Amino acid sequence: MRPGPRNLITDVAGLKVGNAQDDRLKSGTTVLTADAPFTASVHVMGGAPGTRETDLLAPDKSVASVDALVLSGGSAFGLEACSGVVEGLRAMGRGFVVGSAIVPIVPGAILFDLTNGGAKDWDTNPYSALGRRALETASALFEIGTTGAGTGATTATLKGGLGSASLVFDNGITVGALVAANPFGAVTTPGSRHFFAAPYEMGDEFAGLGPDPTKGHGLPFQTKTMHGTGEGANTTIAIVATDAALDKAQCQRMAIAAHDGMARAVVPSHTPMDGDLVFAAAMGAKPLKNPLPDLSLIGHGAALCLARAIARAVYAATPKPGDLLPSWQDLSAP
Repeated sequence: MRPGPRNLITDVAGLKVGNAQDDRLKSGTTVLTADAPFTASVHVMGGAPGTRETDLLAPDKSVASVDALVLSGGSAFGLEACSGVVEGLRAMGRGFVVGSAIVPIVPGAILFDLTNGGAKDWDTNPYSALGRRALETASALFEIGTTGAGTGATTATLKGGLGSASLVFDNGITVGALVAANPFGAVTTPGSRHFFAAPYEMGDEFAGLGPDPTKGHGLPFQTKTMHGTGEGANTTIAIVATDAALDKAQCQRMAIAAHDGMARAVVPSHTPMDGDLVFAAAMGAKPLKNPLPDLSLIGHGAALCLARAIARAVYAATPKPGDLLPSWQDLSAP
């Protein structure tokens, strides 16, 4: 296996990603979409999720496909980003047709970034406009780091951010991940620039430092409440995708497997204070030749991509005025 040509989720053919942010607000929105509806599902493992229209992604629900998926900052306010995406898609004539009506299907999830030092004195919810702007900028090339839904993200010790990664298997199937990393826990080992995800790094995609050679990485217990960014200021939300032909149940299994990557990259993860969630999307271009082994491989690849994407999100984050935590780039070399 190898990274795709962009090392982004858009190496899965047909997918596009758009970002929009407000630097004064220290928050933003990220949208994943395509030119045609795609199959999707979701799995939640955090204790404090914030979501919109995720029930319809269950395998037993009648909606077969979605038009976009949204990751946003803003806590409950950020769910309005989905409304802006719905408006934009409707203007494009995109959505589920019911008689004379067109209804875009846009599930979304949010992270908490309301106490990150950004200005939150707005009177009108800004997230609908951010969602529509992110949709309108969607393309195969996009930035990672301090952008989109990762604009105001933080970890226990460092700035978080938006990350992405991809893999192409020898059988031709491509898998990718997109993540807004804002966890309660840490992404680097205590007192170090080494990433917990280092064993899964490919090339030098997040500095190539390798694993931390010391032991006892889980202690001390690094969390945001210990570093001043506030209890509840958490959640890692992600999308994993493939060009394989998966149904909703298989997509859900892919999402479940991908959570392993979150646990490899964030310590601790899936806490009661996080709303950790993974969407899974399938473009359907490549039928599975051996369904069970192929699905297992896709799930494994999704976990690898998500772990790498989380590390890349923190690695690519850049310092901004008013930050409460340093970025990884701020740290001096060991």
